[in-house]
Amino acid sequence: MFAKEGYSVIGTAITISVVLLVIGVFAGGVAAYILYILAVFVTAFTLYFFRDPSRTPPAGFEDKLIAPADGKIILLTKGLKHDFFDEPCTQISIFLSPLDVHVNRVPASGKITQAEYYPGEYLVAWHEKASELNERSEFGMVHPSGGKVFFRQITGYIARRIVFDLKEGDEVTAGEKFGMMKFGSRMDILVPDSMKLIVKPGDRTVAGESVMGIFKS
Repeated sequence: MFAKEGYSVIGTAITISVVLLVIGVFAGGVAAYILYILAVFVTAFTLYFFRDPSRTPPAGFEDKLIAPADGKIILLTKGLKHDFFDEPCTQISIFLSPLDVHVNRVPASGKITQAEYYPGEYLVAWHEKASELNERSEFGMVHPSGGKVFFRQITGYIARRIVFDLKEGDEVTAGEKFGMMKFGSRMDILVPDSMKLIVKPGDRTVAGESVMGIFKS
């Protein structure tokens, strides 16, 4: 299964591959083999990047903070201030390499109370200022328990396109798909310091399946 956000790119990749194959037929010799290999690589990589595997939420996911993206946790910082929270908060940053699944999923059940898009720069995703300066989308939501979650899609140096379909007022369920980031990027999740977290820097996450924290009853 492939992400619908990638259909146009997949179509373009297949077209380019067909052109390379045709050129290869006329070129002949070593050049033909190089073009054949390049054609296969272009299509294979594009299909691999836009894969959209099914995911099964963990038991009791309604009361858990679920990873919104595949990747590696590169940052976990407590004691931050953010306008969406009335108390100190913790930021968790997940870095997605070009080899990770890039389909994004909602990190918790509840109601979207904020949804904004900001154009910006294209610093490398692990840059400390990427959360503030890069192109990004930001979402604030409230869990049925009253707990708040803030998350954002951030472009990287390679990623140049953010896609999402969330809007203010949406009722969402943890683990449901809401968009994707194309070709390497970063996802930030902010929660109150009081939330019980069960992840640490260096951990790998699977969107829609990995449990990151637990909401208080």
